[in-house]
Formats: sequence, structure tokens, C-alpha cells
Amino acid sequence: MTPHADPAPHADPETGAAVKAADRAHVFHSWSAQGLIDPLAVAGAEGAYFWDYDGNRYLDFTSGLVYTNIGYQHPRVVAAIQEQAARMTTFAPAFAIDVRSEAARLIAERTPGDLDKIFFTNGGAEAVENAARMARLHTGRPKIMSAYRSYHGATSTAINLTGDPRRWASDTASAGVVRFWAPFLYRSPFHAENEAQECERALRHLEDTIAFEGPQSIAAIILETVPGTAGIMTPPPGYLPGVREICDRYGIVLVLDEVMAGFGRTGAWFAAEHYGVAPDLLTFAKGVNSGYVPLGGVAISAEIAATFDKRPYPGGLTYSGHPLACAAAVATIRAMEEEKVVERAAHLGEHVLGPGLRELAERHPSVGEVRGLGAFWALDLVRNKETREPLVPYNATGEANAPMAAFGAACKKNGLWPFINMNRTHAVPACNITEAEAKEGLAAFDAALAVADEYTV
Repeated sequence: MTPHADPAPHADPETGAAVKAADRAHVFHSWSAQGLIDPLAVAGAEGAYFWDYDGNRYLDFTSGLVYTNIGYQHPRVVAAIQEQAARMTTFAPAFAIDVRSEAARLIAERTPGDLDKIFFTNGGAEAVENAARMARLHTGRPKIMSAYRSYHGATSTAINLTGDPRRWASDTASAGVVRFWAPFLYRSPFHAENEAQECERALRHLEDTIAFEGPQSIAAIILETVPGTAGIMTPPPGYLPGVREICDRYGIVLVLDEVMAGFGRTGAWFAAEHYGVAPDLLTFAKGVNSGYVPLGGVAISAEIAATFDKRPYPGGLTYSGHPLACAAAVATIRAMEEEKVVERAAHLGEHVLGPGLRELAERHPSVGEVRGLGAFWALDLVRNKETREPLVPYNATGEANAPMAAFGAACKKNGLWPFINMNRTHAVPACNITEAEAKEGLAAFDAALAVADEYTV
């Protein structure tokens, strides 16, 4: 199976070359050595697919950056943006605007607990920045605790809260951040043999860290409800309720980062629903409007919101609650509700992606573990299933990363655009893909894993 020509667009390599040339001349790309990259020139996208100027069509198993939860070019959302632009393209955030208020209401209706106030941002990193600021101001404490295997954004505070190597170049002596190990049984830092042990030991480790840091100094604990880029490690039963109890006991704010896991990705509106936990602050972005116009935010509990009833909140953004972004959010949430996108993601995870990926793991020696839920899955690729040695070293580059590069190239050759990070590939398609499309992706994985298998021992 090779990338196949889409019947809608015509191949136009001359235009593609011009687009590529302009990009290379003027666009500075994130997370990249500028002289070493060769970005694909994309001609169009619809649903779960996109295509290039040579007419090659790819099934997108990345959902952009895990945000096109309803796929590309959903007609209801496109129409809502067009209608809003014709009526009121923009307006300052200090005013009450109907579409902004409606977006906030629809989001608040779906968040857990009493998170009924919404502070809008332009994306997830800004949401984390403001959640950290709110927690520090609310408690009067300086420190925030975050997990090593995490990603919270690339702005100043968010990147210091991040646990993965993208932090290293910008780490300003941790900037008031205390890090800890969250549970991950497959690569347990606690030498646990089962989920119950992993949960108990992870909670003990967290509480010990709090004790040695001084509970009175800790404003918040921030966790991705289900970590995304770091590996989609679903927490063991009891862990998040245990963290909630520890936070309550010490007066610590619990922040759940649902930027990637929220809005249907895990088969629930928010991943916190799976674990019966309500945080004090919840950050969101990405799937709130499928990324059609930049939007993020913080959902705020009544207690923390009350802190700023008489005391001004010292933060704001020029484009907070931008009307076009909010119109896209309103249309997205309504479409998800009416088209049962959340339920479809849950069905895909239980009946198609989960079983299909586990079947691949049984046949391929390069697949060490399959984990996930909904439309949110990871394959942990290994050199040896017994030792669990990763297929490539931690944060590998260059020749050391050759096995994963070969796997990625094989995916693309078979018409699938993969999400790859370190020794993992993630299966994170649009939450509303069909079963046939999901199976097409699994077949492409099957062929590419045969390439990964060549590097096993």
C-alpha cells in the first residue's frame, strides 16, 4: 500500500515547489535545526486525511498536534467561523460578547466539579502560565510540583514545569518547580510489580517529596490527567484520587492539564471523568475547537475564582476569548454533542484501536507495550521485549534514532502520517474517524512495524 492520489485535488508540483521555497526562505520552524528540516508542502485536508502537491494522500494519525478531534474542515465549524467573521470579527476581551459567553457556558457545563468560570487564552501554554499564576496568588506559596514525564507548553513557566528534554535549554534553575515521578508501571521508577503497588508507592513518593520540600511552600501540583506527548501513560486506579486527597490535606491546588486529553480524546469530555476527580484548576486548548482558530483557557473552581472577587487578577491577553475562536468552539462542542463524537471515540478505543493495537503487539517483537483509551494510544517500541530496552535511547538524535526514522518512513510509504516521539509511536487520529479508516491505519502500522522488527534482538 502506497500513498494514493486523492481524487479531489490535481497534482501541482510546481506550486508545491514554490510553497516549499517560500517556507525555507522565511518560516522559522519550532523545535528544529532550520537547515536540517524538509517540511512537506500540504495542499489540502479534509476529515482524517491531508494531501500534498504531488497528489499523495495520507491518513493523519497525529490529528495535527493532537487537536483536530473532529477532523479537518468540518463544515459546521467552517460555516460558524464565516458567519462570525461577517457579524463581528473581533472585539476586546473586557466586554461581554454573546459568542464568548456561550463558549464559556458550554465548556463550564462539561468540566468536572464546580469549574464554572473560564479564563480564555490563545492556547495551552498560556493556559498553564495563568493556572500557575492563579495557584500561587490564591495560596501565597511559591512552588509548583510537576512530573518528569510531562509536557506543559513552551512559554516561560510552562516550559519550566515540563519534564521532558524540551525543557533543558530553557531551564532557569527550575524556576520554583519541584519535580517528582508519576506512576508508569511498564518502566516503574518504584520497582513495582503491579498497578496497586505502583499506585501506593507513587503516592508515598509524592507525599515524601512534599514533606521534604515543606508543604507550606507548595502552591500546586500539576499533572496531565493522561500524559500525552510523554507517552500516554494512563494512571493506575486510585492514583488521581490519592493526589486529590493529598492536595486537600495540605491546602495545595490541584491543576489538571487537559490540553491534549480533553474534549473527547479519551472517550469522555475530560479525562478526569474516568477517574472520578475534580481539580481546582483545569487547563484546556486543542480539541476545544479542533484547532480551527487558536483558543485555550483555564476552568476555575468557585473557591479560587472568589480570591479575585475584590482583588484584581493580574493577567490578561489581547485576544482572550477572540470571537472567531469562540464561534469555532461553540460550533465544535455542539457538533460533538449532536454527532456523538465523544461516544465514538470511546467505541473506537474499546472495539477497534485497543484490540487492533494489542493484536499487533502479539505479532511484532518491536512492540513492548500498548496503552491508552479512546482515540489516545501509544505503542512503546523496544529492542527486546524481555529487557524492555527502548528501540532507541532516550532523546536519541541522528544515527542513534535510525530505527524510529525507518519506522516513520515506512508509515508514510504506506499512506499513514505517524506521531513519533522518542521510542514511541502514538495512535491519535481524529475522534470521529470511521472504523474502516481506523483499520486502514492499523494495516499501515502493521507493515511499518515489520521494519521496526528488524532492529530487535
